[in-house]
Amino acid sequence: MNPRRKTRLAIVLAVLLGGAATAGLVLYALGQNIDLFFTPGQLHSGKDGVKPQPGQRLRIGGLVVPGTVVRDNQSLDVTFELTDDSGERVKVHYAGILPDLFREGQGIVAQGRLTVAGAVEATEVLAKHDENYMPPEVAEAAKEMHRRGVNGS
Repeated sequence: MNPRRKTRLAIVLAVLLGGAATAGLVLYALGQNIDLFFTPGQLHSGKDGVKPQPGQRLRIGGLVVPGTVVRDNQSLDVTFELTDDSGERVKVHYAGILPDLFREGQGIVAQGRLTVAGAVEATEVLAKHDENYMPPEVAEAAKEMHRRGVNGS
């Protein structure tokens, strides 16, 4: 092989190796920002063989259990429980201003981290506006709870 071909081959291999390394780093960075969605039942039993670990970022959706909303009078801290059609409950702690549509019996999605105690330390709480903004899993849980006669009133 002549020197010119060796140089071209080295350049092509270097470009391919650099492209593969760049693609790998991009995929790794994107993987760090993925927030998996769970319902309370899936949080306890796992979803498709994946059970979240303490400290993992996730999104959890369900219905706010009536009678579980506790607000701190000295701060913006609020604690409440979420449930779904499985009957499992997950405690959620949030420090901040809740959406106007937040209320007991309402479908919500909370984004945050799973704590060692199995609760969720939320950084964001989104209240359902209508079916267009509700994840399918939460909509199914709401329909099932409504069918069973469980509601916020």
